[in-house]
Amino acid sequence: MASKATANSAFWLIILSIFFGNFMSILSSTTINVAFPIFMKDFHAELGAVQWMITGFLLATGVVAPVVGYFGDRWSYKRLYLFALIGFTLFSGLCTVAWNIESLVLFRILQGVFSGLIIPTTMTMIYQFIEKDRQAFAMSLWSLSSMLAPAFGPTLGGWLTEYWGWRSLFLLNLPIGLTAIAVAFKCLPYQRASQSKTFDLSGFITVLISSTFIILAFSEGNGWGWTSWKTLSLLCIGAATLVYFIRHELSLKEPLLNLSVFQSRRFTYSLIINCVITASLYSGTFLIPVFLQDVQQSTALNTALVLLPGSLVMALFSPIVGRLYSKIGPFGLILSGIILLTISTWELSHITLQATHMYVAVWMTIRYVGIALAFMPVMNAGMSAIPKEKSGHASSVTNWVRQATGALSIGIFSSMLAARSLTHQQELSEGAAASTSLLREQGMTLGVQDVFMAATIICILAIPLTFLLKEKRRKAQPMTE
Repeated sequence: MASKATANSAFWLIILSIFFGNFMSILSSTTINVAFPIFMKDFHAELGAVQWMITGFLLATGVVAPVVGYFGDRWSYKRLYLFALIGFTLFSGLCTVAWNIESLVLFRILQGVFSGLIIPTTMTMIYQFIEKDRQAFAMSLWSLSSMLAPAFGPTLGGWLTEYWGWRSLFLLNLPIGLTAIAVAFKCLPYQRASQSKTFDLSGFITVLISSTFIILAFSEGNGWGWTSWKTLSLLCIGAATLVYFIRHELSLKEPLLNLSVFQSRRFTYSLIINCVITASLYSGTFLIPVFLQDVQQSTALNTALVLLPGSLVMALFSPIVGRLYSKIGPFGLILSGIILLTISTWELSHITLQATHMYVAVWMTIRYVGIALAFMPVMNAGMSAIPKEKSGHASSVTNWVRQATGALSIGIFSSMLAARSLTHQQELSEGAAASTSLLREQGMTLGVQDVFMAATIICILAIPLTFLLKEKRRKAQPMTE
C-alpha cells in the first residue's frame, strides 16, 4: 500500500514538473500578439519588424526540435530540461531590458530556441519516467497544459499590457520559470545518460539549414509571394538539404535524429493524422480572429472572449479523454474527434456577415471538443508504438513535423484567404453597386468560407487513416476457435 502511495506521489511530482515548463513555454507564444500596437508605438517600429517577434520565435522552436533526441540521450532529459528552463527564463528577463526593437527580437528568438527544447523534452519525459499504463493519462495532463495557455494567453496578455505595460508579458515568465526550475530539480528522477555519441556536425548543420529555410518560406510565403525568388530559393535549398540530411542520417549507426521511428506504421499514420489536426486547428485560430476583427470590427478582447469558452472546454476534456483512453483505446476517440472537427468546420464554411458571436462561439467550442478527443489519443497512439529508448527521437520528429505543418498551414490559408477574398470582391463589384467597405467585408466573408471548406476537405481525408490505427488493436486480441 505504501509503495503504491509512493508511486502515485512520484507520478504527480513528475507531472507537476512537466506542467510548469510546458505551460510557460506555450503561454509566452500566445500573449504577445495583442501587444503589437504597443511595441510599434514604444519602439517607433514598423509592423513587419514587430511581427518577427512571432515569426522568429516560431522559427526558432521548429529549428531546434530535431536535435532534442540526441542531446537528451547524451546529457539526460532532466539536465536538458533544466538547461532549457534556465535559458528560457534568462532570455525572458533580458526581453524586459531590450533597448530597441532589434534587441527585443533577438532576445525573443533566443527565447524561442529554449522553448523549442522544452516542448519535445516534456513529452519525451512522460515516456521515459512514467509507467506505460499511466502514460495516456499523463499525456492528457500534458495536453491540458498545452491548451490552458492559449485559452488564457490572449486575454491575460491584453490585461497585462493595458495596465502594466509590455514588459509585464516577459516578467510574468520569471516567477513561473524559477518555480519550474526548482520543482524540476527536486522532483524529476535522474536518468543516466547513454554512452557518449559522436556528434554529427554535418547532420546538425544541414538540419538547421533545411528547417530554417523551409519554415521561413512557409511563414513568409504569403507576404513575399509564393512564386517570388526569395520563397522559391528558400524552398529549393531547404528541400535539397533536407533530402541530404535524411540520406545522411539513414547511413549512420548513431544518427543525430533517428529516422528509423518511421518504420513503425502506427507512428507514421498517427503523425499524418496529427498534421491534419494541426492544420485544422490553425485554420480556426487564424480565420476566426480575422473574421471577427477585420470583418465585424470586434476588439481583440471581444475576440478572445468569443474563443475562451471553446478553449476552456478543450482544457476540461483533456483529463476526461485520458481516462477514457485506457478503457476504450484511441480509435473511437480519434474517429469521434475528427468527425466533430469535420462537422463544425463544415458549418463554419457557411458563416455569414451577420453571424452572431454566440454562433461562432458554439461552433468553435464543438471544434475544440473534437480536437480534445483526437489530439492526445493520436499523439499517444504513435508514441506508445516506439520503444522507450527511441522516444526522444520520436518526440523530436513529431514536434519538428508539427511545427512545419503549422507554418505551412498559416502560409497557405492566409494566401488563399487573400486571393479568394479579392476574387469575390471583384465579382461582387460587377453585379451590384455598394460601398467599398461593404464589398471588402462581403468578399472577406466569402473568402473565409472558402478556406474553411478547404479545411473541411482536409478533415475528411483523415477519417480513413483512423481505421489504420485500429489494425494493431485487433491483432492484439486473443484468437478463439
